[in-house]
Amino acid sequence: MTVTWEELGWERVASGVGRCRLPGWDCTAGLVVGGGTALVIDAGSSLAEGARLRTAAEGLAGLRVTHLALTHPHFDHVFGAAAFTGAEVYGPVGMGALFATRHAREELREDAVREGLDARLAEEAVASLLAPRHQVSGEWTLDLGGGRQVLLANVGPGHTAHDLAVLVPGSPEVVFCGDLVEESGEPQAGPDAVPSHWPAALDRLLDLGGEDAVYVPGHGAVVDAGFVRAQRDALAARFGVSR
Repeated sequence: MTVTWEELGWERVASGVGRCRLPGWDCTAGLVVGGGTALVIDAGSSLAEGARLRTAAEGLAGLRVTHLALTHPHFDHVFGAAAFTGAEVYGPVGMGALFATRHAREELREDAVREGLDARLAEEAVASLLAPRHQVSGEWTLDLGGGRQVLLANVGPGHTAHDLAVLVPGSPEVVFCGDLVEESGEPQAGPDAVPSHWPAALDRLLDLGGEDAVYVPGHGAVVDAGFVRAQRDALAARFGVSR
């Protein structure tokens, strides 16, 4: 029996491309199904959530998850990564070095607990935190087989010093934005944000997807190019960035 996207609480946004909104922090996870491959975008906020995400993705794809892309180094997007054993893991350049430092790992744990994650789950995730094997410094074309390719693009800094977007060509084209774009609230600028570069990062997103693409934010509902442009302009005004 074939399981539909909707039955598992996912939203299908294009052929073989979907996303779900994870509970707790309304964080987006994405899925792109190729020819004998499956790419998951972001891993959830704990090992348990990552395991549930993997199970759902594999149920939809009908095969194991072979690739994982991490959009940026915040706990609600990366703490589930170790649940994707055997997958090839991709992230923006610098993420691996960041995860290797005790200070950064402790900051991630503290942030997770401060935001409401159970301390035990946070400690478990930090102890097994998985750094990307493949680090993207510019653009990386990933061949998923079956005529499907995706483009991994390091478009940051912006929301953090390390921001990766994922472009899925097709009709429509789909851009997974990470937290460079947020729909369910004002974009969050923490101490690791680079506000002076954030509007330019959104320009690069718009260059990637174009006017007719579907843009999938890190939190909230799917948006269009007009929303991304408006958020770019609001960020420029908020941080005093000359356009």
